[in-house]
Order: sequence, then structure tokens, then C-alpha cells
Amino acid sequence: MVKKCDISGTGVMSGNNVSHANNRSRRRFMPNLQVVSLFSEALNQTFKLKVCTKTLRSIEHNGGLDAYLENTSASKLTLEALQIKKALVKVKGVAAKPETAKTVKTTSARVAKVAAKKAAK
Repeated sequence: MVKKCDISGTGVMSGNNVSHANNRSRRRFMPNLQVVSLFSEALNQTFKLKVCTKTLRSIEHNGGLDAYLENTSASKLTLEALQIKKALVKVKGVAAKPETAKTVKTTSARVAKVAAKKAAK
């Protein structure tokens, strides 16, 4: 099972355990993932996602899933979050933050690639 946040993409980091004698041994820092159901008011739909607690706090701070996705740039979101954001833009009509042409092009290409993989299955 992948230890990665479905919205921000935060994953496992590596580092060292350092003893009192300054001996170093490798270790892994796991993200604090929680399975939560997030409701999108604009889409009138609930999404069950694995989200790290840091991202969950950011979602609550911004006022919900819809506001968080509108205010976050596409380069900081995972493909699942980009698909939800694309559906939000389609429903609302316009994005809250204008994206640069390069970001929109690469984001659309990433979403299209994922859709093609799902269609192939």
C-alpha cells in the first residue's frame, strides 16, 4: 500500500536515527495519513481519501475542500486532486486563481494520461 497523501502527495521521507554516541542508522519518516470523507459542496459529492493531517488542517483553514482546491496551484496537487479541481472548475465556470499557460498545459496532459490509463484497464 502506498504511503502517500491523495491531495498533496506527501510521502515517506528518509533520514537517520542518531544515538548519543553519534552512531547513525537509516530510518523512514512516515506521513500521518488518515482516511477521511471530504464533502464538496459545489459537486454535492463525498470523496473518501487518504490525507495527511497537515493537509487536512490546511483544508479546514481554507474553509473546505472546494476552497482549498481553488486556492492551491495545480503544481502542488496530485492527479486525483487535479481531477476533482477540474470538475469544480467545470461546475463553477471559472477558476479562482488564474494558472499560467504552461501549468494548464502540463496539468491537462497529466490528467489526460491518467484518464487514458483508466480507460485501458
